[in-house]
Parts: sequence; C-alpha cells; structure tokens
Amino acid sequence: MNVILLGPPGAGKGTQAKRLVGKYGIPQISTGDMLRAALKEGAPLGLEAKKYMDAGGLVPDTVVVGLVRERIQKADCAGGYMLDGFPRNVSQAEVLDGMLVELGKKIDHVVCVEVPNEELLVRLTGRLTCRTCGSGFHLKFDPPAKPGVCDKCAGELYQRDDDNEATVSSRLKTYADSTEPLINYYERQGKLRRINGVGSMDEIFERVAAILG
Repeated sequence: MNVILLGPPGAGKGTQAKRLVGKYGIPQISTGDMLRAALKEGAPLGLEAKKYMDAGGLVPDTVVVGLVRERIQKADCAGGYMLDGFPRNVSQAEVLDGMLVELGKKIDHVVCVEVPNEELLVRLTGRLTCRTCGSGFHLKFDPPAKPGVCDKCAGELYQRDDDNEATVSSRLKTYADSTEPLINYYERQGKLRRINGVGSMDEIFERVAAILG
C-alpha cells in the first residue's frame, strides 16, 4: 500500500503518520529525512541537492523525485510506503506520477487530514515549549500545572515567535493556496481520502484506518 499524507500545519499529521507506520509496517518517507540521509552518504543526488541548498535556492523537483525514486526501491518499501511532505504542489505530483509509471508502481491512497482554520489557530497559537528540556505543552489542551513552568524539569516555558495569530494565519493561507490544486488533482484521480481531523488522536486514527483497511 503506497500512501501520500497531506494536512495543514497543526492537523496532527505527524502523530498519525507514526501510528500508521506502527499499524501497517510501512516506512514514513519525508523529503527532509531523504535529503539528510543522501548528504550523509555522499550520494550523487544528495550532493546535487546540496549545491542548491548552499546557494539558498530550492532543490529542483527532478532532484527530489530522484531521491524518492531511490528510496522507494529499497527493501523496506517492498510492502508499501507513506510519503509525508511530498508532493507539495501539482507540478511535483505530475513528476512523481511519471516516475512511478516508469517503475510500474502507483499511489493507492492520498489521505488528507482536514481541520477548520479556527481550530488550527487555537492549536498552533497555544503551543508552549520548555527552554530546558524541550517538553511541549498547550495553553488549552495540555496546560502546565503552574503557568509558565515546565511540569517535568521546572524550566521556563516559551512560545515560538512564529506561533502568533498573524504568522499562523499567513502559513495556513500559503498551505491552502499551494495545496488546494494538489487536492483537486488527486480527487480527479479518485485517490483522495478526506479525513475529519477534529477529535482525539484515537478517533482520528480510527477514521484513517477504516479507510485504508
């Protein structure tokens, strides 16, 4: 089973991805992880990507898809895989589809975790992190026992600069602008699976698992 996982910032996509890996035994593949691994190994595509990264530019789609091509042909992907964070737009999806056709493979499901912007704003603007141990809390969903103090190590809790309402709203708009055409692209292919991302992590996971089987 080959899956693409989509979802806006704050949708809980990362948590669901880890649980899907555990249930289905397929690897989670992110472009960031692939780039880091290719750079560490000194692989040709990794060195090619590094040239663009060092120059402050975006890594071309052809290079990223080349990394995906190498990754999905490894032994641990024989039973399937889950792409997380790629493709990000229709152009990348088209290149990916072309590559999969060459390999005689295809994407089976595109899981899109959907959460209203109002809910995402609450989730993202309430996050707190401990400066000392890095533990995470939330003003509404998981508040510390003592305001501003970490329950685990008594360190100072802080909010990231980009977790303010204006910045979060901008990030959500950017996601919507780039991803909506991608969602439509996979919907036309009959592969899109929309998931209600509001509820407990267990409830959301059950919805995803019910669709994937």
